[in-house]
Amino acid sequence: MENVIVVGGGLAGLRTAQALREQGYRGALSLVGAEPHGPYDRPPLSKEVLSGESDDTALPADWTALDCRVHLGRRVGSLRLDPDRPGGVLGTATGELPFDGLVAATGAAPVRLPGEGPQHVVRTLDDALALRAALRPGARVVVVGAGWIGAEVATAAAAKGCAVTVLEAAPAPLADALGPEVGALTARWYAEAGVELHCGVAVRSVDHGGLTLGDGGQLAADVVVTGVGARPETGWLAGSGLALDRGVAVDASLRTARPEVVAVGDCAARWSHRYGRRLPGGHWDDAVKAAEVAAAALLGRDEVYDPVPYFWSDQFGRTVQYAGDRTVADRVVLRGAPDGPGWTVLWLDGDRLAAVLAVDRPRDLLQGRRLAAAGTPVDPDLLADPDRPLRAAALAAH
Repeated sequence: MENVIVVGGGLAGLRTAQALREQGYRGALSLVGAEPHGPYDRPPLSKEVLSGESDDTALPADWTALDCRVHLGRRVGSLRLDPDRPGGVLGTATGELPFDGLVAATGAAPVRLPGEGPQHVVRTLDDALALRAALRPGARVVVVGAGWIGAEVATAAAAKGCAVTVLEAAPAPLADALGPEVGALTARWYAEAGVELHCGVAVRSVDHGGLTLGDGGQLAADVVVTGVGARPETGWLAGSGLALDRGVAVDASLRTARPEVVAVGDCAARWSHRYGRRLPGGHWDDAVKAAEVAAAALLGRDEVYDPVPYFWSDQFGRTVQYAGDRTVADRVVLRGAPDGPGWTVLWLDGDRLAAVLAVDRPRDLLQGRRLAAAGTPVDPDLLADPDRPLRAAALAAH
């Protein structure tokens, strides 16, 4: 392999380029990014950037030392793979780029609502800066979606003195991520912050001056923010022959069916032996830690990336951390009081810990994540005691 192109100028792309060099690759290396900015960290966009604490989340990158040619502001439109030998041609807005190794790290694009009215999303640095400028004291801000991003945007807008309303189609905040019963435990946070939360409300369209709701009603707004999810950025792969399954379909080593093509980060849908199914990307942890495995796969080594998924959010003055997969659980255990300073929810699959949600209890998250990863049998009664460390619930310890 002599010519590798990394498609995607975000964290996943940068880390994979760095990992390739760290693992001994000495051939030509290029990174192509659609944005004019160099790689930067995305989680702070809906936190520190919106709040005004930071303007710059750039990631350190010494392109000269990395010996990497960088093409910024260059959108990729197509991929043509050679049917007879490894490699192919990448089609971009300013010409074609040949390669014999490719890293797909194009991330995801936010879902937008129908309608001709202006709507903000928070995906890029420019998105966050534009929204921050619109969050003026007294502005009527409507956030559509009470998921992770919606809660973080509502937090920032309320802190800036905006009149904030959050609309959620599901019966509770974070219903998709945590289930409606557990998600409902976070509803009081909105009221405490002076944010109006309306669940079970669908939005038909975003219009000039506000929104049209699912029942035909109108809601006035100065600023509309859409936070209803994102889809993997894979349009440029249409016709390439690569399999797509809620992202670029890759195995546990992050390889596609073409071994010279790997995918990492938000655009990848990796096979998990742990869960027996394909898991979508979408979290910072994947972008950082999967890069080394993707680089190894591109260089012909068989490593496996199959961790317990992890995600965190800062909202309404709380740190919310989640690890695991609750969908396989058959029992839920509450640890501590939801109206207290910190509490934890644990999902069990039989006598194994499947997932953990920790609110201002980082030690619970750390220990719960380890228990879930190890598949250690646990005692549910001990798990429920907030005064005992979670690791004390491991049956092997008794």
